[in-house]
Order: sequence, then structure tokens, then C-alpha cells
Amino acid sequence: MYDEMMRVLLSIIMLLSGISLLAKEKRLTPYLADTGKPSTAVIVCPGGSYCWHDMKTEGREVAEWLQANGISAFVLKYKVQGIVPYITHSRLLFRGNQHPDMINDLQQAISYVREHAEEYSIDPHQVGVMGFSAGGHLAMHSAEQPLSRPNFVAAIYPVVSMSHPDTHKRSRRALLGEYRKYNKKMRDSLSLEKHVPMDCPPVFLVNCKDDPVVKYHNSELLDSALTAQGINHRYIQYSTGGHGFGASDTKGSEECRAWKKEFIKWLKELDLQ
Repeated sequence: MYDEMMRVLLSIIMLLSGISLLAKEKRLTPYLADTGKPSTAVIVCPGGSYCWHDMKTEGREVAEWLQANGISAFVLKYKVQGIVPYITHSRLLFRGNQHPDMINDLQQAISYVREHAEEYSIDPHQVGVMGFSAGGHLAMHSAEQPLSRPNFVAAIYPVVSMSHPDTHKRSRRALLGEYRKYNKKMRDSLSLEKHVPMDCPPVFLVNCKDDPVVKYHNSELLDSALTAQGINHRYIQYSTGGHGFGASDTKGSEECRAWKKEFIKWLKELDLQ
């Protein structure tokens, strides 16, 4: 009991200490909707295998689409491994960025947005997270945490498991580090399908059967776990579209690009938009 209390206390201290730094470093870019009333907000986590960020297709374009639909968006540039450490394996010698840096960034972003809700004219009880690929893993991971949990999650073609045979290995290495990627306990602890809480917020989940990057079984594992816990969620699996289409009007397929309309519809069904 004492160890658990200390762990939670340490998490709170790290969370609070990181909020001002997040704002100072300008790693959270707002795209505010002009609705005339407090709006729903979405923190956007671009993908990039936890190595880099797709700031255009899965960042800025997503935020502009949300903004145009009356939803305030905040694009988060969370810590990632980086190109040079990825190529050189420098984290064999130096820690660099790795778990839990990424989830700490997101939790700080959620807290920051809620604390500045009046300034940004958003509803602090309607703050969600939308992530793509590795960013989808990060978004769903935040829903499984006891602190700074979002009100809803959208995971688009997400990395899910760190222990299944269909694990996206580049993301696992970037997230866990050069040594911990072999640690079974760490792999299991970050396999989302194994840790869905009974009070998990609603989840919107999308992927494509022909995804050549993150195997479609990842989303199926998460869908099964959400169903087993009775979590309010919507899962859409498209036949075509591949990976990395974000909010683009040209990438992917005509079929998969329908996810955007489905997401807005889902929010309205939850009375969040």
C-alpha cells in the first residue's frame, strides 16, 4: 500500500512539474474553434513509430479539420526517440527519450488544456485524445492511466500490443529502448489489450484490413478487450486504405476516408459535439 501511494504521489509531482515546461517549449499548438460557447477539445498525437512525428497529415491537417467542425484541437509534439538515435542506436549508451517520457507529455497536455479551459473557451469535461499509429497507442495508453485520463479517445490505425507476434517492432524499440525492448514484463505492461480498465472512457477505433505497417490484428485485439470489459466503443475496420492517411482528402482510399464523418457522428451520439 505504501509503495502504491508513493508511486501515485511521484506521478502527481512529475505531472505538475511538467505542465509549465510543456507550455514554455511550445510543444502544444492550439487550433481553436469559434463556436460562441465552450467547445469540445481534442489533443492530437501524430504518429511516427515513436521515432518522429507526421506533423502534416496526422497533425496540422487533423487539427484544421477538427477546427472546421467546431472542435478545438491541440497538436502535441510529444517526446520521441529521434532520427539520429534510431539510426545510430545511441541509446545503448545514453538514455535519450523513452517510456515514460511520452505518456508524461500527454498527461501534462491533458492537465494543461483543462486548467486553461476558460482561456481557450473549451469544456474541461469534454477533452479527448486522438492518436494515429504510435500516437494511437499513446492516446489509448492515456485512457488506461489513473491520472489525467481523457474523456474520450480516438485511436486511428493504432499500434496496440507490445507482446503479440504482430507487434510493430520499430515502435516497441523506440518506446522501450534498446535494452528494455527485450523485457517481457515491460512489453506486457505496455500492451494495451491487457490493461483496459473497467471505467475506461469511450473509444473510437479505426483501422484497415490492408494496413501494411501496423497489422490489423492490433485493433482487433483492442476491440476484443474493450468488448470484454463492456466499454462503450465504436470499431470500424475498412477493407482498404492502408496506413498513414490521417485526415487527408487524397491519401488512403475513398472507403477509409469516411472515418472522419463517422467520428463526428459518434461524438454527436455521445452528446460531445
